[in-house]
Amino acid sequence: MLALKATVLLLLTLLIKARVQILTGSALGIVLLLLQTLVFLAISGGVMLAAGGAAFYANQQRRSAAT
Repeated sequence: MLALKATVLLLLTLLIKARVQILTGSALGIVLLLLQTLVFLAISGGVMLAAGGAAFYANQQRRSAAT
């Protein structure tokens, strides 16, 4: 009977440990997904800013060459 109680206690401990690991992994996954999304948006904004600056610079060069 004592061995059965020890086995049940061990299995319950392993179950709780697994659930904690799943929750921790899910939270970590969500944080990494948010970080990835923010980095993507920041890089996209930088590329858009660079493209806008290049277009503005080209437009200014075209205007100064025309005059």
